[in-house]
This record gives sequence, C-alpha cells and structure tokens, in this order.
Amino acid sequence: MSTALAGSLHTAARRRLTRGLGIGLCASMLGACSVGQMVARSSLPVVESGNIAMNREPDIELARDAIPANLKLVESLILELPDNAALRIQAAQGFYGYAYGFVEDEDGARASRLYRRGLAHALKALDVSGLHGDIETMPLDQLQHRLADLGRSAVPALFWSASCWAKWIDMNRNDPARLADLGKATALMQRVLELDDTYYYGGAHIFFGVFYGNRPPMLGGDFKKSAAEFERARAITGGKLLIVDLLQAQYLAVQEQDRKQFHDLLTGVINAPPDVFPEMALANAIARHKAKRLLAKEAQWF
Repeated sequence: MSTALAGSLHTAARRRLTRGLGIGLCASMLGACSVGQMVARSSLPVVESGNIAMNREPDIELARDAIPANLKLVESLILELPDNAALRIQAAQGFYGYAYGFVEDEDGARASRLYRRGLAHALKALDVSGLHGDIETMPLDQLQHRLADLGRSAVPALFWSASCWAKWIDMNRNDPARLADLGKATALMQRVLELDDTYYYGGAHIFFGVFYGNRPPMLGGDFKKSAAEFERARAITGGKLLIVDLLQAQYLAVQEQDRKQFHDLLTGVINAPPDVFPEMALANAIARHKAKRLLAKEAQWF
C-alpha cells in the first residue's frame, strides 16, 4: 500500500471517528436536556383530563383542597415547556377559577395576586399565539390593530387574558392606573366575540353582561345591552350554567334596583338541580354558594 493511500485512509477513518464522537456527544446532551421536556409533553393529556375531572367535581371543599396542588403541577410542567400555550392557558384558567371561587370573597388582596399570576400565564400564551410586545404598555389603537390579525386559534389566550386582567382590575378598582387598562382587556374580549362567541360556554357574553351592567348609564353602562348579553350566554348553555343568573343578579339587577329580578334569579340558582350541568358541576356549586351569600345581603341593597 502506498504511503499516500495509507495516509488518506487514516484521515478518512479519523474523520469518521470524530464525526461519530460528535454525534454521540450531541445525542447525549440532547437526552440530558430533553428528558424533562419529554415527560412534560407526555403529561399534557393527563393535565387536560384533570381539568375536565375538576370541572365535574360537585364538592366545593374537595375542589378547594385539590386545586393548589394541580396548579403547582401545571407550573412545574411550564418550567420544562415555557412556550407551551396550552399549559399557560391551563394555568391562567386555574388561577382565575381558584381566585374567583375560593379566595375573592375572603381575601381581596390575595385574589388580586392570583389573578395577576393567571394574567402573566395568559399573556405568555397570547405571545405564543402571535400577539407580540408588551400589551400592558402598548397604546390601545396599536393593540386593536394587532388584534385584527389574530385568528380563531388565539381565542383561548385572548379569553383568559381578558378574564384575568379584568378581575385584577376589579380587585384594584380604586387605582386609576388600573381602571385605565380596562379598555385593553375589553378589546381582547371583543376580539373573542368576533372570532368565536360560544367559546367557554359563551364566556365573552357573560363578560360583557357584567361590563354593561356594572355601572350606571352616565358612566358607560347600558342595561339593555347587559340583559341581551346575559340572555345570549344563557341561550348558548341552555340555561344550565348558573353563573349567568348569579352575575346578572349581582350586577344588573342591583344597578337597576330590581329586587324581584335579584331575588328570583338567585333563588333559581340555589334551587337548581345538582346535576343540571354535570360537565360544569364545580362552577354551578360555586354559583350556589355565592348566591346564598348574596341573598343574605338583599335587604342591604334594596
């Protein structure tokens, strides 16, 4: 064998060895870096099933005890998959539901913090869905322009961003800076109406039922619009989601000073069959609990 040929074979062998070592090293690093992500991705169906099971839970106390652990599980998965919009939406929905159902009536300051955490997750999902930039500092007209470019796939992120944002504002209603943000939250939810008004059981209509019914006409309220929004939400669920009647009584009936509407709606919520909407048993259980609290204040408000 010639010296030149031997040298050539030696060089080729060395290159193959180097390439093989490089591939092996990359594979090793990839395995070390992605095993957590693989586990997190494989857990996504379980997280979704857990959310469905929680919505079906009729026992308020059991749900109250279980939700915090579920939220931390979701946040641990987010550490592995920070750009996963589905996980971010699960977290936003979870923080919203826990704050509204179990914290808000007892500790407004803590509820505010929880809504804010939900908002942070929802805004990240919105960024992944295509709405980039700092929405909280973005001028309203620029935000509206960008919202027009979003399609139906962005609806969950839009909905939970608007929902958490509006509740955080409500918890800080004495801060003028927070109230100034309400127009942005409303713009997000308006886009939900345009893209899919049936999403989350007509939740956008419930949002606007409260929005128009929670203030007198001189401050932007519109009682006819509020009633129409609640009625549309009621039609979407066939009247099975009791939170619609609860919020109509709490906001619209109180603003209109319609004591009969207030009493009849809340009594209807309390007396509704426990199995009227199995898929949303927890939401309905919370609505019954809140309805009893509101009825106890009837004489104070009318």
